[in-house]
Amino acid sequence: MSEFDEAVPEPDEGADPVEEGQDAGAQPVSEPASAPDEMDEALAELLDQAEAGSEPVEPKSELEQLQELVAERTGDLQRLHAEYANYKKRVDRDRALSRAAGIEAVVLDLLPVLDSIEAAREHSELVGGFKLVAEELEKVSAKYGLAVFGEVGDPFDPQIHEALMQMPMAGELDGPTVSAVMQRGVKLNDRVIRPARVGVAEPDES
Repeated sequence: MSEFDEAVPEPDEGADPVEEGQDAGAQPVSEPASAPDEMDEALAELLDQAEAGSEPVEPKSELEQLQELVAERTGDLQRLHAEYANYKKRVDRDRALSRAAGIEAVVLDLLPVLDSIEAAREHSELVGGFKLVAEELEKVSAKYGLAVFGEVGDPFDPQIHEALMQMPMAGELDGPTVSAVMQRGVKLNDRVIRPARVGVAEPDES
């Protein structure tokens, strides 16, 4: 045996044989990493949302959706009820004003007739069937709020009396007093539609 043959070591029986073309001192190459699993995909999605500045939004449950729908419909119903209440108030107010205006117009047209009835009563000419008609007319007028005022001896009130002249009056007076009535005043539902035309007596200051 030569010296060269003695220097070459014999292969170990327990060692793996080296494949042809492979360097005996090189390490085995590891397999490439597998693709990301489902958890990695979810983590990547959360990272993308964080980078975009948005937070993950959980879908609303069916109960929450129904509650929001009920609240919305309730608000609509409340607004509709308030609008109807305001509309009804306006209609009622306009109806009352129209009714009052119509009654006032009729009363103003009837004033000459009522004045004639009053004049006939003062002259004792209100008799027979004419008296019955006059009384029924006065009842209907009073039903709608018509009232006459102005009597001798009433305290003079410039808000409801129109002084046409100054006339003497017997007796002591506490203040300006109605001494004569030329035309009685008329009120409709406590609102003066015609002042009483009167003569006024002043108290004697001497």
